[in-house]
Amino acid sequence: MDILKLIGVVIVIVGFALKFDTLATVVLAGLATGLVAGMSPLEILETLGKSFVSQRTATLFVLTLPAIGICERYGLKEKAIDFIRTFKNATSGRVIWIYEAIRTLAAAFSVRLGGHPQFVRPVVVPMSEGAAAAKYGELTDEMTDTIRGAAAGSENYGNFYAQNCFMASSGTALIVSTLTEQGHEVSAMDIARWSIPIAVISVIVGFVRTVIVDKKLDKLAAERSTK
Repeated sequence: MDILKLIGVVIVIVGFALKFDTLATVVLAGLATGLVAGMSPLEILETLGKSFVSQRTATLFVLTLPAIGICERYGLKEKAIDFIRTFKNATSGRVIWIYEAIRTLAAAFSVRLGGHPQFVRPVVVPMSEGAAAAKYGELTDEMTDTIRGAAAGSENYGNFYAQNCFMASSGTALIVSTLTEQGHEVSAMDIARWSIPIAVISVIVGFVRTVIVDKKLDKLAAERSTK
């Protein structure tokens, strides 16, 4: 039965839900899918090996982690906090929204600016936490989690919704080829043109979201002071 070939998807969902080791879960799902599909153990291992080699460039971001660690070790985080504290009206939400707006504009022109390990973790998060610390004093764990979640989200929104504004981006090319295969004649210019209002809306929604983040931090700070 063809439906049995989806056993790998079930294994991945269950494994992630139960917080099992990610690599072990994925490999087990691959093995189970291969066996159900009638592949021999050798064919399964060969397929896994080819997939790993062909996708190895996806792990290149790991090379940035040592550099980021060294920068943080020698004061990058402290400098980011000191810098943001010089702005009297800075809030966590405003810092995060400014980054999201810059990230959106950069993605629209296919400028490779940003990234979670390269920019959000070492720069945006410390600046956002610095703005909150200047306003509220010592931060609680819930306040810190709120700031970090919003900062991570700003990277995702800024990159995802604006990248197709650039006609030569891989996402735009994929959309054009897929629609063309389905019988819909579109051009890269069409996709880019209709992606612009989506990017603008994402920035507006991002602003509203960061206003809500600031209000939540105000509420959390008030609750802490009453305890």
